Amino acid sequence: MVTRIVKMTFRNDCAQEFLLIFDQYQSRIRAAEGCISLALLRDTSDPRVFFTYSKWDDARFVDQYRQSDVFGEVWPRVKLLFDEPAQAWSVESLVAL
Repeated sequence: MVTRIVKMTFRNDCAQEFLLIFDQYQSRIRAAEGCISLALLRDTSDPRVFFTYSKWDDARFVDQYRQSDVFGEVWPRVKLLFDEPAQAWSVESLVAL
């Protein structure tokens, strides 16, 4: 299993628009083959900073999603709202307590 964490920092006036876009696409993202779960998190000290936290069966499903029509629709819309480039990590759990 792979966990994908994406950090996105939005311009001050764009956080609400991002939330609307996320709401519009979340079920389609969650329905992607290999996606186990999807969560949206918000930084407690900077309301412009959001993280998506998703779990996938394995890395090939992350890559497959990134080539999908859904990603091709949502990512260009979201990118326009950024205040700084997004950061992304794919990680695997070594210990879960």
